[in-house]
Amino acid sequence: MGRRGRSARAVLSGLPGELFRPWWQVSAGRPFPVADAHRLRVPVVLANAAEAMRRYPQFAAGLPFQFGSLSVPVLAGERSFGVITVLRPAAADAGEVLAERERLTRLADSLGAALLRREADGGTGFWDDEPLCVRPPAVGRVLGRVGHLAWDPATDTVTADEAALTLLGLPADEVPGSLAALARSMEPTDAHRLPELLRASAHGDPSPPPMQIRTAGGGLRLLELWPTGPAAPSAGATGPHRVAGVLLDPGPGALADGAADLLPEGVFCLDRLGTVVYANARAAHLLGVARTRLLGRSLWEAVPWLDQPACEEHLRGALVSPEPVHFHVRRPAAPAGPESPRPYEGDWLSLAVYPGLDLLTCTAVPANRVTPDPARAAAGSDDPADADAVADASGTQPPVPAPDPAAATATDPLYRPIALAIALTEAVTARQVSAVVMQELLPAFGGRRIAIYLLQDRHLYLAWESGFPDGFLAPFEGVGLDERLPGVETLTTGRPLFFDSMQQLAGAYPGIPLDAARGARAFLPLIASGRPVGSCILGFDRERSFSSEERTVLTALAGLIAHAMEKAQRYDTEAALARGLQQALLPHRLSRHPRVETAGRYLPGTEGMEVGGDWYDVVEAGDGLALVIGDVQGHGVQAAATMGQLRSAVRAFALGDRPPEEVMGGTNHLLIDLDPGQFASCCYVRLDPVTGVARAARAGHPLPLLRHPDGRTEVVDLPGGVVLGVDPRAHYPVTELRLDPGAILALYTDGLVERPGHDIDEGVAALRAVLADAAAGPGWSLAGVADRLTATARHAVDRPDDIALLLATRLDPPTP
Repeated sequence: MGRRGRSARAVLSGLPGELFRPWWQVSAGRPFPVADAHRLRVPVVLANAAEAMRRYPQFAAGLPFQFGSLSVPVLAGERSFGVITVLRPAAADAGEVLAERERLTRLADSLGAALLRREADGGTGFWDDEPLCVRPPAVGRVLGRVGHLAWDPATDTVTADEAALTLLGLPADEVPGSLAALARSMEPTDAHRLPELLRASAHGDPSPPPMQIRTAGGGLRLLELWPTGPAAPSAGATGPHRVAGVLLDPGPGALADGAADLLPEGVFCLDRLGTVVYANARAAHLLGVARTRLLGRSLWEAVPWLDQPACEEHLRGALVSPEPVHFHVRRPAAPAGPESPRPYEGDWLSLAVYPGLDLLTCTAVPANRVTPDPARAAAGSDDPADADAVADASGTQPPVPAPDPAAATATDPLYRPIALAIALTEAVTARQVSAVVMQELLPAFGGRRIAIYLLQDRHLYLAWESGFPDGFLAPFEGVGLDERLPGVETLTTGRPLFFDSMQQLAGAYPGIPLDAARGARAFLPLIASGRPVGSCILGFDRERSFSSEERTVLTALAGLIAHAMEKAQRYDTEAALARGLQQALLPHRLSRHPRVETAGRYLPGTEGMEVGGDWYDVVEAGDGLALVIGDVQGHGVQAAATMGQLRSAVRAFALGDRPPEEVMGGTNHLLIDLDPGQFASCCYVRLDPVTGVARAARAGHPLPLLRHPDGRTEVVDLPGGVVLGVDPRAHYPVTELRLDPGAILALYTDGLVERPGHDIDEGVAALRAVLADAAAGPGWSLAGVADRLTATARHAVDRPDDIALLLATRLDPPTP
């Protein structure tokens, strides 16, 4: 539920927020199921991973696990607030999840109505903050005990039931009667925090559910608070509220704890938010963390060296898929001490994660060591057999460096080129390629700035930039290839340039303007099949070093970008040619008659869509007028050229005042003789302006609409023939209708009524409604009606097909 064309995660239930940070915000135009559900206002059901890969390859590449998903839009009338997405076990087909989809749709409708009421009351239905992570209701046996407590701020009275007193470590007869007494039963840190949370909740501030607190005895408890009503009648509606709370002991029983302590493997459990709720002594020993430091904390907080992309990827797989995952991880060197692993256990752990309904059960055992292969070790393999070849004389391994904070939110390195390559295949214009690079490349490496320059006539021109100060890049526009600048030299030499700090960049290029005092920069050459295309600049806010792996991946990605950009440049050139051809072939002026008024509109597809073959025309046909509209199958220069040939043929037949069936039959034979490998739909209406009698023929084209002078609209029933260019023996029957003065005949192509995910009949019905309303009341004009009919399509962000519209109305005879 976000703004400015982005969907922002508002709530995550049963998933750790940090692990899914790359998906916190999704562009509404991105080919993801949640974006499609929001933009198209229809549910998106992915039964399994195979269907996800087929329909949404970018999404599947980022989460390559066996699971299904349901994404249902949250709607209220014409409003679309967001999307509810549920991840579920994979199914054979969408039919198996039909009942779940219906339940989720009802829930989404209820939520949409509630958000609409909230806006009516002055609230907001949008979310711009970090997602709220909540624990789902337990499916299995509830661990621990539950107690209830309450606090009245007006009297400073605390009440608690017997279970809550037990959880606080207090005797049953020692109820903490005040907030200060309740705070004394907490650990010193929480003794200060708990009163603040209670006071905030009393004033209506939401508390993060649930909060982790510790009793004076060190026991971990989970506490959830909420306001229940005014503290006292005198406090009024605006005074502090009474606060109620639930206290939960998440820990396992002592018997199970003791039994697990006897196991030779390390065993620890995570809840669905990644919090460690249990760890045996062996797990604490192998992870190198005291047991008290593990419990009640997220795994990556308690064990910082596990906060790395590879581990995150495996944990994501365990959270969204029912299949267990197994992987190896290397422990950092630890100082000698009683908690340090014994030398023979080595540096590598073999971890296994077994997903459950409420918990992830994890095991850790030392990985078997084999003789290291220096070549593979130097390459940085994460296999336990591939230990570092770099070791001192004693055989000890160097410490593993801490993860780079700039890459803390990055996904698996293998995902980066895969996701970018998939996204680039769907980008067709240079602008779309640049947008994909910004969306995929910057987040993957933690970058904040990007600039893409393209080569033209031995000069570099800016094609796309984001994040740089306003006007900073202006002096570099059109720089020649003889300039000594990193963006130029990376292209002329073909070598990427990496600078770990701005000082290093300034030292290599004295006098070069800098956009920031701190940060790092990468300059990548864009070269496709040996041909220079341009250069790409990546900017980072903090100083950082580029590992050999990152340099290799970035260089490879630059090659992908170069090929995509070269293809996009070719497309832009062809598209400009096709659009020019099509504009030249469309009529610049429509034939006129004193008794008939006409209006035409043409809308090309949105950027990135190839030029289509839609056209319309009005031609003098004897003492009448011929109204023509058609649509050539396909897109591109060929479709535009075929459209021009058909328009000329129909125009020639109409000028000879040939009957409609002959016009259609002759055009059909012409298209078959030309054999362009394309077919076309067409609707031809020969109108007598004096009598209003019209004779029409149709070849596979959408049915016209007729608005009567009294405001009634109807779909004109024209029993036509097959599309042109298919069957040389095709017959095109002629239907006669009457156009009264003041009535409006509307001819259109399918792009005006077709929407992805919707039946075409819905689009026709919507067009009829607009046509009925557009000409209502005095003072309407046919041009205004045409603008009203195309208004929605004209302002659409995504218009996959071009649109042609032709309107005609008869005028009353002039008064003598």
